This record gives sequence, structure tokens and C-alpha cells, in this order.
Amino acid sequence: MSIHEFLFSPMMLRSLVVALLVGLSAPIIGSYLVQRGMSLMGDGIGHIALTGVAIGWIAGVWLHGDSTRYTIPCALIVCILGALIIEWVRSSGYTSGDTALAILFYGGIACGVLLISLVDGTTANLNYFLFGSVTTVTNLDMWYTVALTAFLLVVGIGLRGPLFSVTNDEGFARASGLRIHLFNVLIATTAALTVAVAMRVVGVLLVSAMMIVPVATAQLVCHSVASTQRLSMAIGVVSSVSGLIITLYWSASPGAMIAVLLICIYALTALISAVYRRNHRRVHERAKTAINNPA
Repeated sequence: MSIHEFLFSPMMLRSLVVALLVGLSAPIIGSYLVQRGMSLMGDGIGHIALTGVAIGWIAGVWLHGDSTRYTIPCALIVCILGALIIEWVRSSGYTSGDTALAILFYGGIACGVLLISLVDGTTANLNYFLFGSVTTVTNLDMWYTVALTAFLLVVGIGLRGPLFSVTNDEGFARASGLRIHLFNVLIATTAALTVAVAMRVVGVLLVSAMMIVPVATAQLVCHSVASTQRLSMAIGVVSSVSGLIITLYWSASPGAMIAVLLICIYALTALISAVYRRNHRRVHERAKTAINNPA
């Protein structure tokens, strides 16, 4: 099969659609996590997702002989439960958010690996879910992704004002009459949905990169929430689709390739931004000197 035929094969088209949708949706929710100072929440939920994948894998093998039938639904349920636990621990004050995330980091991936190892012949395929895979995206996965992405975009863009208010200053949001607890639960839930959407292409270990790095890059050059979200979505789409196509030639992990591209874009943007600010400062200083010391 030629590269052209492979690019337009049903398998590759499904993967490209999912990559495009992930690039659009992940940075939207990531922008609220960054604003709240919980950038690692995506990592925590990603580790928890592996337990859901394992449960779905075992259920599929036992019930239908198809190990992938229930992986996404089970991962989605477990992700939501894990995200709600993280939010409950954070808001209750029983322990710090970092401690709760660390416990879920280790517990999630340990339980996932343990459960998958209980089913003979499945451990070798664990990398598909850890780092993503082009060949494992099914029609059902694609339609799950379409539905979840539509919901994430409606919530992330439609409720931009109150979500930003809650993540930026809870005290002000509460004084403004917003239902803080409801929006906090909504943020946690959408973060879990984002992980479930992205894990097929990016993998559970690198899913947080799609949520956080595009936002961090956009913040270097943007000065409003709306512009930051728009630019981060563009970065997410370009990096996810490009990374997926590059893996065809290098036979690399798509998740790792996408993460490397994101980091390279961030580094290049940071360098250009620093040079621009330095030159702008020099021009400003020269203009100020010229005004204060006219010839």
C-alpha cells in the first residue's frame, strides 16, 4: 500500500478525525485548569483512566471476546469518578490537591497494570493505551469522540465567562452569585471527558500535554481568555494532525510525537517572544531618551 492510499484509508481517516477533534477540545478545558493552577490534573486523571481501560478490557474479553468494546466507556466512567474525587479532596481541605493527585497517580496506573496483567495475552498491547496508537481507533471510538468533543466545545466556549470567573477568583465568583460547587464539578467532569477523548491518539500518559502545553504557548503572546483559547486550539490541531502524519514515516508513538511537537512549538514561541520583548524595550528606551534629551 502506498503512502497516499494509507493516508486516505478508513483507518487513517478515523485517526485524523479523532486527532483533529482532540486538538480542538483539549486546550479549551486545559485553559481552565491552567488558570486554576491545576495543570497536573490531566495527568492524574490520565493515570486513573488506565484502570478504566483495564476494567473495560477485562469486561470485553469475558463477555464478548472483544477486548476493546468497553475500554472507552469504562475509562470514561472511571475518569469522571476520579476527577470528582480530586475535586472533593481539593474543596474539602482534607489534604492538599497535590497530595491527592499523587495518590491517584500511583494508584491509578498500578491498578491498571495489575488488572491488565490478569488477562492472558493483553499486556503486550498496554503501550497502545499508554502512548496512543493509530491502528486501534475504531468507528465506535470516532463517534464517541465526536459526541464528547461537541459537548466539551459547547461547555468550554459557551460558559467561558462563569468558568473563567470561578477558576480565576472563587471569592469574587461567589460574591457575584455564581454556584461555585456546580462549576467546580463541571470543570472536573469536562477534564475527565477530555482525557477519555484524547487517550486513543495521545495515550493516557501524555494526554495532559495536549491540555496544557498549547495553552502555555498561547499565553506567551495572547492577553485575553478568548484569544488564548483560539490560538491554543489552532496549536492543538496543527500539532496533533502533524504528529499523527509524521508517525507514518518514522513508525513512532503518535502521543510522543505530538508531545515533542508541542514542546518544540512552545520553545520556539518563547524564544521569539523574548527577542520581541527585548527589542521592543530597547526601542522604547531609545524613544524615551530622545524625548528627554532632544538634539
